[in-house]
Amino acid sequence: MAKEDPSVSGVSGRYATALFELARDQKSVDAVKADLDRFDAMLADSADLERLVRSPVFSADAQARALTAVLESSGISGISANFLKVLTANRRLFAVSDVIRAFRALVAKFKGEATADVTVAETLNAKNLDALKAALKTVTGKDVALNVKIDPSIIGGLVVKLGSRMVDSSLRTKLNSIKHAMKEAG
Repeated sequence: MAKEDPSVSGVSGRYATALFELARDQKSVDAVKADLDRFDAMLADSADLERLVRSPVFSADAQARALTAVLESSGISGISANFLKVLTANRRLFAVSDVIRAFRALVAKFKGEATADVTVAETLNAKNLDALKAALKTVTGKDVALNVKIDPSIIGGLVVKLGSRMVDSSLRTKLNSIKHAMKEAG
């Protein structure tokens, strides 16, 4: 399965594929995905946890002890916790974000979903998110999960990446194209 999807390759792809197959066999794909999403959110919110995961200064034993405490306090257990401990024991915890991304891609493919990366200038309300999902569903014919990123530097509009396609309707891009057109004319 990993060979079919270019976003699921390398070390992270192998780990993600192994976890996905185990979760599928245990009929707990959704539970594992929820746990990994929770861990990924914790990584994004905690500079200390990010440092623990990324820094080669910590020994595998120190990482394992700290990770066990983090997992227990967050309620992550079962397959997900064991998997994160295996990553730590194999000194591959630094790749956890890539593994989670690859796992999400495998789950989406398994469920017949597509994932779109959407960059917006400010938070979208539920109505706009639903409208965007509906529009992308008509284009792809699949349910579309959105990874929304806030980037005020695009000024307005949005940038949507879906597979190999990208639509950039940001105000920043439009202003830049006007600027270039004016330079060429003048």
